[in-house]
Amino acid sequence: MNMVELLGAGIFLAVLALLNMIRLAKGPTAADRILAGDSADTLICCAMILFSLYSGRGIYLDIAIISAMLGIVDTMLVGRYMEGRL
Repeated sequence: MNMVELLGAGIFLAVLALLNMIRLAKGPTAADRILAGDSADTLICCAMILFSLYSGRGIYLDIAIISAMLGIVDTMLVGRYMEGRL
């Protein structure tokens, strides 16, 4: 990827993050807020992958994978808590 493509993808992720924060603040239900938090985790992972490509270091890719795995566990735990099974 060249720098223009990385910059375009970064701007796209920033716009999505802004829309996501609006949903996080305005979400009428707790489920909307959970979904906004989960998508924020996904956006952060994507941003770390882009930064890994930009810097040429693989450590950021490892951190993105671990963050994605923890995000899935977090979403499952909050969902179980909301159902009353936790």
